[in-house]
Parts: sequence; structure tokens; C-alpha cells
Amino acid sequence: MPGTLDLAWRLLRGGGRRNLLGSGLTLAAVAVSTGLLLFAVTANLAFAQRTHADSWRHPGKADADAVMIEALATDHVRGEPITVVDLAALKPDAPAPPGMPRFPRPGETWTSPALARLLKDLPSDQLAGRFPARAGTLGRDALVHPGELVAVVGNAPGDPAMMADRDGLSGVEGTAAPTRIARYSTGATAFSGVYQALVAIASVLMVVPLLVFGGAAARLTVARRDRRLAALRLVGATPGQVVAITTAEAVLTAAAGALAGTALYAAAIPALTRITIAGGGWYASDLWPGLPVAGAVLAAVPVLVGVSAVAGLRRVVVSPLGVARRETPPALRAVRLLLLAAVVVAFGATSGGLTGLGRLGLVIMLAFLVLAFLAINLAGPWVVALIGRITVGLARSPARLLAGRRLMDDPRSAWRTVAGVALTGFVAGFLALLGGASSGTKASGELRLNVPPGRAAAVAEQVKGRLDGTGAGVAVRPPAAGGPAADTAVVAITVRGGAAAVDRARTALTAAVPGHVATTPADEERSRDQLLADLRTGALTVLAVSFLIAITSAGITGASAVLDRRQAYAMLRLAGTPLRVLDRARRQETLIPLVVMGGGSLATGLFFASPFAIGFGASGAVALTAFVALGFGGIAGASALSRPLLRSVTTDPAPTPD
Repeated sequence: MPGTLDLAWRLLRGGGRRNLLGSGLTLAAVAVSTGLLLFAVTANLAFAQRTHADSWRHPGKADADAVMIEALATDHVRGEPITVVDLAALKPDAPAPPGMPRFPRPGETWTSPALARLLKDLPSDQLAGRFPARAGTLGRDALVHPGELVAVVGNAPGDPAMMADRDGLSGVEGTAAPTRIARYSTGATAFSGVYQALVAIASVLMVVPLLVFGGAAARLTVARRDRRLAALRLVGATPGQVVAITTAEAVLTAAAGALAGTALYAAAIPALTRITIAGGGWYASDLWPGLPVAGAVLAAVPVLVGVSAVAGLRRVVVSPLGVARRETPPALRAVRLLLLAAVVVAFGATSGGLTGLGRLGLVIMLAFLVLAFLAINLAGPWVVALIGRITVGLARSPARLLAGRRLMDDPRSAWRTVAGVALTGFVAGFLALLGGASSGTKASGELRLNVPPGRAAAVAEQVKGRLDGTGAGVAVRPPAAGGPAADTAVVAITVRGGAAAVDRARTALTAAVPGHVATTPADEERSRDQLLADLRTGALTVLAVSFLIAITSAGITGASAVLDRRQAYAMLRLAGTPLRVLDRARRQETLIPLVVMGGGSLATGLFFASPFAIGFGASGAVALTAFVALGFGGIAGASALSRPLLRSVTTDPAPTPD
């Protein structure tokens, strides 16, 4: 083994400047793949951490051996939600909540850092008057994100807040009635489960193309490597020695690329913390996967690249003379396309029932996404070969003829250049329908209190007394038929004076109806609007990652293809072919499959997303269209970067041995 490593290292160093350039392209591809793979894996871990930080606030089932009472409410200030957790100890050994050194005493409030700053910035009659005296600051374990507004209020077991029921109008899972519990909940709420399901889908949309790209990284400059290894086989190297040399060379390059990709991801964490999901950004610690996960990725990436490199050695091992003579490999079979058709048909037959299967439906959906990616990747070279035959048949210029012949002769290599585009097209099509327009509910000066019908008149008089002199109007009306609180009446308060006046009224109405907070129509729609906004943010984030993969893939594989064919380019230049014709052929052999495969995979993605479509609004559709246009423009631009390399390899067209 030491001898193999030494020989692999000598081949890397002694291959010349262009061989080192090829190894550098592989290293860059692996670095980008590793960095983005860490991002995709860490996203799941980060959402799991958020779920853990949120779960303790939601009391579970009542316990016979309860030691405390917990209740949850959602208040608002300046249109932002405030999570209010009310706690009361039933026994002296009540456990401290996460992020707190002890259980809160009656009459004290512990706040998140963001809420503490807001308490200082706003007048007390707009915010501070709603809470008892502040006693301390909540730690990291109590918070979902750095900007979250959270208050933990200590109560006595007999306080009205710990005995009154709660209504559910202040947000999805934003309220919970007082419950006697022995321990804090650790299970995910339904709402956080939605985010975990969405990030799982997003991870598949990112990880599978990354794995394909990472595997393709081992095949960069494949023609030069195959010819070199074929020469070793012809002078007596055994198949085992060829496999060992290839593995060592690929793993050495991939290991360096994986380390570079890890450093690249670590440097990007400060920027990633600014991505706003579920109401706020991220703690940097949530976006670092930890040494075990980072180590696993660092180990897995070189293994993937090594396996991919070895998998491509069949021709070298079985027929080294054919490789040395540059014989055209056998044609691909149409069964590749039939497998893709089978996946599409199977999905169409089962997709109608996936939405009602819960977690099982999600697993099936993820499996179909993986199968779709793999089927597209398998069918891609056959489709590229077909495109090549059609291009040759319709060619009316030397450049178009050269491009078509190239697509026909080596469709696998041509597919590697556009694979990122095709897989990105599938992602873009899938995400195009997974968005939605917000309800359009704007900030309102109307506050609502839900009360039992028998108490509505008394509460209305109490509200008038609390708001005396503010000019607020108070009225009692029944709730909307079929609404979430159809058995209650609504005390409607009309406030004039903007956001500050609304917050003063909220503060004045605190505890007017124990267990209930005054809300506006915008408050009640906020959770839905936030989810839709997060869908758009997530879609654009995944698209950004996907297009980064595609652009990197197009640039690196395009340059690699030029290095692979430098002798063919040299022979064409010696035969008198103008450089502009070669460049036009190089460009067309990328752009023609790009349009066909990109459009086809986009349509396939739309088909796979159709059962779960929410639908973008007009602004979302425009943004997505612009994003796709910019992405495809970037891919074409990245491909054009290999033009100087083409000029370089044809400057001295005299053929030289590798």
C-alpha cells in the first residue's frame, strides 16, 4: 500500500501542468460538494434543535404525580408575537425550565434577550405593564432563535391565569390551557413537525444532486486518466494495481477537497445565520454539525469519490488496448429511458393518496424523489446520445456537426456537463408550485377579546373603563359562523392612533379576561402567512444551492472536457479548423442538451409537485422566473469560462504524448 500511494502521488505530481489543473478541478468540485452537503445535513440538525427548544413550552398530558402547572399564550407587540409561558409550582422540587437556573417565583418574569431590549426601548404602558417585575434573562436552551420574544412568568397555583381556560385564536399552537405536569414536554409539536418534513424534502432535493455531482467529480479528466492507466496495463500492471492506483489518486484528491469544503462551510456560517425561517435567524452553534457529523462527512466524501472512480475502470481493466486506441464505447440502451418512465407512471398512480398517509406518505414521497433523481441521471446519457443523432441529422454548419458528433461519441461525458442543469431543472419545477401567496391581511386597529356570551356585557363595560379617555370604541358581536370559537362572543375594540396606540390598548387589557389576550385579524393570520413566507424562503434557498451546484458543475466539467479532448482539438486545428468553429461547437454541445434536458426535467419536477401544489402568487412566480433565468444564464456563463482554456490547448497544436 505505501508503494501504491507513492506511485499515485508521483503520477499526480509528474503529470504536467495540465494534469495538475485536472486534479485541481476535481478538488474544487469535491470542495463545493462537501460544503453544500454539510449545509444540507446540518439543516436537519438545526431544525431538530429548534424543535427541542420549542417543545418544553407546550404542556403534554396531565400527570397524576404533577409537580407544577404550565400554560401557554401568545401576545403581540408591534405586530410581532410574544410567547408567554405561565408556570406555577405545586411542590418545592419543581424542575427549572430549560435556559433558567431555577423555577420562577410567583410575581417575577424571565425574558429572552430580545424581549428584554424591547422592554427598555418601549414605554412601559406599551409593553412592560403586561408583565410582573423582571427577574432574569432566559438562556440559549429556552429559545428557538436569537430574536425570539419569550417571557416566562411565575404564578401561584391559585392565580386566575393558572385556572382559566385558553382560546386558540392567537396563532397555530400558540396557546395551551393550564395543565398539571411532572416534566416538560420533549415531543415535537405539529407545527414544528411541518418544518421538519419540509426540510427533509429540501434535503433530498439538495443531497441527491450533490451526491451525483460528487460522484461525477471522480470522473473529471477521465479520458486522460484512462489512457494513462491503459498504458500501465499494457506494460504489465495487474487489474488490482490499476484499481489501487486509481483509488489512491482519487482519495488523496478528494480528501484535500473535503477539508477545503469543510473550511468553506465554516466560513459561510455567519452569512447563513441571517436566513430567516420561522420568524428569525439562527444561532451559529445550530449551524455547525459537530465533530462526529463533520468527521463522518469528511470520511464519506473521499469514499464516494473513490468508489465512483473505481466504478469507471471497467474498460481500462477489461480492454486497455481499446482505450489506448480510443475506440467508441458501445451504444447505450433505451431501457434507461423506460426506467424513468416507470418511476413517473408509478408516482402518478400513487400520488393521490400520499397526502393522507402522514409520516408514511412523507417517506414514500422522499423515496420517489430519490428515484426520480436517479432515473433522470440514468436516462440522461441516452437522451444526450439521441440529441446528438438528431443534431447531426439536422446539422447545416461544421460547428453544429462537430457538436452533434461529440454528443453521439461520448454521451456520458457530455451528460456530466449538463447533469447539474437537468437535476436543477427538476428542483426548480418541483419548488415552483410549493409556495403560496399570503392572505394579505394588514395591520388593523381593531382588537378582539373572546369571552363567554353571558359575560360579554360585563367585560365590555370593564374594557371601557380600562380604555377611558383613549377614544377607543367598544362593541359586542357574535363570532363568525363556524369559526374556531363559535360558542363565544367577541368584544371588539376599535383603536385609533396607530401601532403605539394598539400596544397601549393591549397592555391596558392584560388580564381583563384571564387566559385570553386581545388579538387583531393580522395576529390570527400571522402563523399561516409566516409558513407561506417560509415556503418561499426555503424554495429560493434550495434553488440557490441547486443553481450553485449546476453552475459549478457546468464550469468545472466544461473545463475538464476541454482537457480530455485537447489532442482531438489539436488534430482539428492542424487540419485547418478555425478556433471560432471549435469554440462554437463546444458551446453548442452544452447549450443544446441544456435546453432540452433542463426543460424536460423542469416539466418532470412540476408533475411531481402537482399533488402538493399550494401555488405562488404573481410576485412569487415572477421572482421564481427571474431566479431560473439568472441561474441558467450563470450556467451558460460558467461554461463560457472554458473558452480561454480551449485557446490555450490549441495554441501549439502539435500533438504530444501524455
